[in-house]
Amino acid sequence: MAQFTDTEAPAAPTPVRPKHKGSAQLFENPLLERLSHTHIALPVSIFLLTAVVSLYYGFTRGFLSGLSGLGLFLAGWFGFSFLEYVVHRYLYHIPATTPGRAKFQYTMHGVHHEYPKDETRLAMPPIITVFVASLLFFIFRFVFGTWAFGILAGFTFGYALYLFVHYAIHVYSPPKNFLKVWWTHHSQHHYRQDEVAFGVSSTLWDHIIGTMPNRRTN
Repeated sequence: MAQFTDTEAPAAPTPVRPKHKGSAQLFENPLLERLSHTHIALPVSIFLLTAVVSLYYGFTRGFLSGLSGLGLFLAGWFGFSFLEYVVHRYLYHIPATTPGRAKFQYTMHGVHHEYPKDETRLAMPPIITVFVASLLFFIFRFVFGTWAFGILAGFTFGYALYLFVHYAIHVYSPPKNFLKVWWTHHSQHHYRQDEVAFGVSSTLWDHIIGTMPNRRTN
């Protein structure tokens, strides 16, 4: 089992072979290690609750109304889908050219590629989720004013959907219907071409930007 402690990291990127059992130890500190695991229901619930409360507050206080509220919600959802792609492609897969980058990349995402079936590391821990949801609110409120309540709702709904879809892909067998495309797409990223197929909850940006998997490898 690969381990990266608080003071250690590989000097150069090393390809890892996916393991379907077990879990990596990321931290020597037992509390930090425990906090790096979570049940998927907690972050999903936090983001969904954020979306519901944001919409409720926006509509009841008169900041949102009718079609404008729906439009802002969809804009937030659309914005999340783009951020999901960008973060996955450029942050989670940052070239591990230095020990510091290697440690960062492995802790943030490489561990997931090595242990893709580890259910407890498919989302951020609750304490970080609450921090992220709060930070998003303050950023959106500052940038968008009262529109923030609709945009934040769509954004956090998109985040919750992404977490749920990602969890389902890794935990459950592919369904025998049109939803199988999600499983197939993400499997390409994990097991065949990790330089493509960065979308998880949607393949939209892979189509637009040109990072769809090569059909010849299916």
